Amino acid sequence: QVQLAESGGGLVQAGGSLRLACVDSGPAYSIYPMGWFRQAPGKEREFVASVDWSGGSTYYADDAKGRFTISRDDNKNNVYLQMNNVKPEDTAVYLCTAASSQRAIRSGSGYWGHGTQVTVSS
Repeated sequence: QVQLAESGGGLVQAGGSLRLACVDSGPAYSIYPMGWFRQAPGKEREFVASVDWSGGSTYYADDAKGRFTISRDDNKNNVYLQMNNVKPEDTAVYLCTAASSQRAIRSGSGYWGHGTQVTVSS
């Protein structure tokens, strides 16, 4: 069973950077497409970014393009989200997810971690 755990969240000033990490600590029988969502209080959970099994195909939400980069370590089944030029509206709990396809990732139908808090101050 996939078991996801996020790390790297914290407090950062607007314009700064954070690097989030997610590791699948379960048996590594296969490499899943993985991605990131975020959810702020009073808002719907929203897609941020996803990456395929090889790390060669990525998708980003419009607001993430040009600022965030998703990458992965396939051998350890880790995925990362490099967040640059952060802004206060990026404040949210960031959730790692894994599924059988990038489409499933983007639809929100997959395994989930518990999230890591990112707070951007202005």
